[in-house]
Amino acid sequence: MALSLTFATIIFLTLHTAHSSNPPFACDWSNPSSRSYPFCNPKLPIPQRTKDLLSRLSLQEKLSQLVNAAPSIPRLGIPAYQWWSEALHGVGSVGPGIRFNASISSATSFPQVILSAATFDSLLWYRIGRAIGIEARAIYNAGQAQGLTFWAPNINIFRDPRWGRGQETPGEDPLLTSGYAVSYVRGLQGDSFHGGKLRGHLQASACCKHFTAYDLDNWKGVDRFLFDARVSLQDLADTYQPPFQSCVQQGGASGIMCAYNRVNGVPSCADFNLLTKTARKEWHFRGYITSDCGAVGIIHDQQGFAKSAEDAVADVLRAGMDVECGTYLTDHAKSAVLQKKVSLSQIDRALHNLFSIRMRLGLFDGNPSSLPFGMIGPNHVCSKEHQYLALEAARNGIVLLKNSPTLLPLPKTSPSISLAVIGPNANASPLTLLGNYAGPPCKFVTILQGFQHYVKNAVYHPGCDGGPKCSSAQIEQAVEVAKKVDYVVLVMGLDQSEEREERDRVHLDLPGKQLELVNSVAEASKKPVILVLLCGGPVDISSAKYNHKIGGILWAGYPGELGGIALAQIIFGDHNPGGRLPVTWYPKDYIKVPMTDMRMRADPSTGYPGRTYRFYKGPKVYDFGYGLSYSKYSYEFVSVTHAKLHLNQSSTHVMVENSETVRYKLVSELGEQTCQSMSLSVTVRVQNHGSMVGKHPVLLFMRPKNQKNGNPVKQLVGFQSVMLDAGEMTHVGFAVSPCEHLSRANEAGAMIIEEGSQVLLVDDQEHPIDITV
Repeated sequence: MALSLTFATIIFLTLHTAHSSNPPFACDWSNPSSRSYPFCNPKLPIPQRTKDLLSRLSLQEKLSQLVNAAPSIPRLGIPAYQWWSEALHGVGSVGPGIRFNASISSATSFPQVILSAATFDSLLWYRIGRAIGIEARAIYNAGQAQGLTFWAPNINIFRDPRWGRGQETPGEDPLLTSGYAVSYVRGLQGDSFHGGKLRGHLQASACCKHFTAYDLDNWKGVDRFLFDARVSLQDLADTYQPPFQSCVQQGGASGIMCAYNRVNGVPSCADFNLLTKTARKEWHFRGYITSDCGAVGIIHDQQGFAKSAEDAVADVLRAGMDVECGTYLTDHAKSAVLQKKVSLSQIDRALHNLFSIRMRLGLFDGNPSSLPFGMIGPNHVCSKEHQYLALEAARNGIVLLKNSPTLLPLPKTSPSISLAVIGPNANASPLTLLGNYAGPPCKFVTILQGFQHYVKNAVYHPGCDGGPKCSSAQIEQAVEVAKKVDYVVLVMGLDQSEEREERDRVHLDLPGKQLELVNSVAEASKKPVILVLLCGGPVDISSAKYNHKIGGILWAGYPGELGGIALAQIIFGDHNPGGRLPVTWYPKDYIKVPMTDMRMRADPSTGYPGRTYRFYKGPKVYDFGYGLSYSKYSYEFVSVTHAKLHLNQSSTHVMVENSETVRYKLVSELGEQTCQSMSLSVTVRVQNHGSMVGKHPVLLFMRPKNQKNGNPVKQLVGFQSVMLDAGEMTHVGFAVSPCEHLSRANEAGAMIIEEGSQVLLVDDQEHPIDITV
């Protein structure tokens, strides 16, 4: 039996290798046995199908399916499946699930997430997710993918400016991050923009990661594997958890990844309260939960939380994890079963979740070519539409930080203009412009090439030796180049050697001799220079901000495959910048705050300044939401319904803070219907007073009239991106839910609405809100 099974396996794998242009699928209707299997009947409910399938598997076959590289089951016609593929900002080449070859050798590489977030444009994020999902399905249909489960988006809060992976996230704000998560997931999975239209198959599967409170990789000897994040219930409730709750409940994500780190002593992947009680029971998550790669092994081998390897396996399966990225379960799951530490019901639960996803993807319904999404082919990858979308995202995300004295835009190409492009990132490789977790791009345009489209004879000088580290610099040569031209663009910043996974920063300065190069070139130039920063995390450029010889500053994140064109179009006035910073830019002495301190709220008694614009009480280089334009915009509150809210439903609670009695309502006691009935409808008039059309994000904030301990200084409650012609005026509407937007978490982690006055803010315009209970 063993010999014949091995032979069958060889034949099966040979056939699937020989026909690699065909996507792998189960339930081939040309095979008579497939027709007799209930699990192959797409008319039956998925739970009934998975139950039938599990009844046919041996223990060894079941255990083999609990890892990311799930092997084939030839006797049932089930091909191998790879759970690990990446699609952070385009289908990636990281992870073994995707193969780029001659048929499809590249995919659209959108800007790194932190820059796309700066657009504050939910529809754009949805379109990016949708484009990535289409290209993912096309690659699968071409036989170049072993799976359709993609481990994105990364929706951890960018809590500390030094975090190397902050570039992968939508920033520091829970509402912004939640909005990105929902839009991206709906797009990737094939849902509509507003959600609720997903019927039948998933286009691809999205996975919200890293659950939860994961935002430290490797800082001063503290690494993510051993880090125990000590997080208050208050901070969990109103900062760390909301993006994951939105990703699941509103986005309908079909996957969650549990993180490496411990939270309050418990490894995330072994936390029953997190994975089962919160995600599945409270949020009604319907999908699979994977570990991060190698996370199961570290629970015993490094963290010492589990006493044995078998205990680690038991802990994660008991907690609600379904599949491991790694081989620890391959090595130890069987012995855990034999030692009666893992039950068959736990294994079957995990397999039900896993096979349900594969069925929802249509991989057990016969040949995919005749199913929904079956007509998506190679022509859908790197399409003109998707490449233009990558350009649009970069243009609308780039943030203009300084423009004095209206240096920008530069005059269009003429015989008299001369330009120098100087700096370690001016002619950087794709690795720099794309950011991490990228795949091979369809095209690639450097910053220098973008400028050469406008000034053919633009002069280039790297300025630094060895890239952005800039341990040594050719300052004298760069100065001589700058002296000979009309305009100078300095392209500085960071790259993946400075910030990435497993590498957090230890300072917030420009690396090496970059600042000395900037100051020297600026001083020698005929006119004020333009400084461009490529980076994910913020840098302290206070000296450049106040240097009158530096006339323009732009932050371009990691702008993707067409970022060079996008930047040039902005600098030469073919696009009006409108991006806004999705993170606070702190002064360099913020590094005095230990990165391991997870507290969001400031503590004046100890001098702890707090984190993010919501709680930080200290000087800033640039504020969250800051961004200039070539146009001036004005705002006016037109109407606010329910500006005076009287909450007489449910019980009124009382607490004492700083000798002051505060009355409040618990959101959980108000109920969903009551919360909806109290929604505020806010209308704001916005006008473009400039001479250029502009894509403009309108940000609506709330702040308490009287600041109290535990309350945010202010917080984002809504955002809309609008396109306005020169001189055009429009009305922008916001729906503000008191239960969601005007509440805060108390120390017990419960969301409460306090009595008192609050203020709605749009730029310099204010409107009062009065709440009585």
